[in-house]
Amino acid sequence: MEFSLTNPAIKAFLCGSLSGTCSTLLFQPLDLVKTRLQTLPSNVQSGSGRVGMVTVFLSVVRTEKLLGLWKGVSPSFVRCIPGVGIYFSTYYSLKQHFFADAVPGPSQAVLLGAGARSVAGVCMLPATVIKTRFESGRYPYRSVFGALRSVCQTEGPRALFSGLTATLVRDAPFSGIYVLFYSQAKSRLPTEISQSAYAPLANFSCGVLAGVLASLLTQPADVVKTHIQVSPHLFGRSTDAVGYIYTKHGLAGFFRGVVPRSLRRTMMTAMAWTVYEQLMAGMGLKS
Repeated sequence: MEFSLTNPAIKAFLCGSLSGTCSTLLFQPLDLVKTRLQTLPSNVQSGSGRVGMVTVFLSVVRTEKLLGLWKGVSPSFVRCIPGVGIYFSTYYSLKQHFFADAVPGPSQAVLLGAGARSVAGVCMLPATVIKTRFESGRYPYRSVFGALRSVCQTEGPRALFSGLTATLVRDAPFSGIYVLFYSQAKSRLPTEISQSAYAPLANFSCGVLAGVLASLLTQPADVVKTHIQVSPHLFGRSTDAVGYIYTKHGLAGFFRGVVPRSLRRTMMTAMAWTVYEQLMAGMGLKS
């Protein structure tokens, strides 16, 4: 692929990266609270999702000050800015290659979303591992590159790809389900709305609906992924983490942190898609 700012795929990458920057900075506190909830010790009763989220939020503010809510924002930027760009450029390239003159059907939309997310997920997994550890508060990392060096020296480069299976099991279905519901919801919008000044708001609303459904269906895989990446010495395989979570917390343990994650993933993804589509439209490209 020719690297040129006039290349549509490169434009898609830039649009995706810009949308990822905005959404990452805005919703990082929710991601941190989600990670803390999922890694609570087994003897800590977090209560309901809402109470647990508020309790963890206030605890972070009391002990780490307000800026503590943005702990892990640096690796989040390292992960999300190029990651979202890779996702959208891959999605755009796949769509143009296979469906240049047609509208993808429901099953094809799932494959497009899952395929694009799988590529981005594999590429950015080391940054995901570092981000999760930063957010857990269990590691004294001071910088992203310091964390990468520490992991490579003490655990080996393989640790940077811990949780790969759980990550793909979470991200590929999430994106596939999201694109399915998002495209179906958009296709049912009245023409007078989809082509009016209210189109961004309508697209955002479709994104919120799709994000909620996709988040709920993929929450268990996110909990498993978090445990593996925070404690790779305890969980060599995804099945080890599944067994531990079920033994210590029961079925409810697979939905720890579902409220902050659903809020963050839903709003972040809906914003990213809305910004991406508006930027692509501004460049005269069909998203």
